[in-house]
Amino acid sequence: MPPEATATATSPSPPARTSFTDLLARDPTVTMLGALIVLAVFGFSALAPSFLAGDTLRSIAFQMPELGILALAMMIPLMSGGLNLAIIATANLSALVMAAILTKMLGPESPAQAVVGVIALALTAGLLTALVVGFITGMMVAFLGVHPILVTLGTMTAVKGIAVYATSGGVIGGFPPVILFLGNGTLLGFPVPMMIFFLCAMLVAVIMNHAPFGVSVRMIGSNEKATRYSGVATEWMLVGVYVVSSVLCWVAAIVMMARFNSARAGYAESYLLITILAAVLGGVDPNGGFGKVLGLVLSLILLQLISTGFNLLGFSPHLTQAIWGATMILAIAIALVRDKWIARLWLNKT
Repeated sequence: MPPEATATATSPSPPARTSFTDLLARDPTVTMLGALIVLAVFGFSALAPSFLAGDTLRSIAFQMPELGILALAMMIPLMSGGLNLAIIATANLSALVMAAILTKMLGPESPAQAVVGVIALALTAGLLTALVVGFITGMMVAFLGVHPILVTLGTMTAVKGIAVYATSGGVIGGFPPVILFLGNGTLLGFPVPMMIFFLCAMLVAVIMNHAPFGVSVRMIGSNEKATRYSGVATEWMLVGVYVVSSVLCWVAAIVMMARFNSARAGYAESYLLITILAAVLGGVDPNGGFGKVLGLVLSLILLQLISTGFNLLGFSPHLTQAIWGATMILAIAIALVRDKWIARLWLNKT
């Protein structure tokens, strides 16, 4: 065989180019959100020169984590085919319990050992509060067969009522510097609340993608009857869904009370719609069974960029909420069209 033929035969073939259509079909949510984030950055930078200023980016880094953790708390029930409308009420009640212990048991001259002990007690009490709410909610959904919307709507109303009754709708504030550091501090130049959010996001991603619990939750969201017949204890898995969701609400409560230096029954109520919007926009199937944490994180970044850009441009907050609602309807419609389009692409390839 001539040398030229040998060289031609053994030379590696050039790598195939990946078109945007192939990339979109492979991971449409991440691709679309990434493109929208780039467009949002360039668009708002052109309209508002201070959009990329250090103070603006720092503000985004401190505002997004509490919403992000609550969105994770919403994502897990959605993936099971359910919903948790009580995430805000659970977070506020947990924060009020922790705030009451901290303010009543600590004073300006409390020794360091007492401060550590009281903080541990407060955090434990807040966690137990969230666990009780999640356990009761999960038991009603799993064993009584009541629709999650009705159960969590009732839970939300009851929990908020308890919080308002116990505090008369007032504010509890004034926490130790250690608590405030969790919501306003920086570590190696990186905001601590953002670190907490990324840690929660990574844990949820590992649990939902690799742990038996997460796999079972996704199976329940896809087909609960088939999952039950395969030997999975679907009832207790659903209880676990709402318990894990409530634990994330407790983490969000810590971040919120630390950032605001106060706790109140009505904080962050506008976040409820946005958490559902972020989950659906991030690729979580509203009917359950599918969702990625990366998509949720990207959707949160996009929503935070849009919110910040609107504020810099002088948009009314009420108009912003109306835009969020319209965006959620649009996101659901796009998700339906996207799924049909992707299915058609795969059929054409096969």
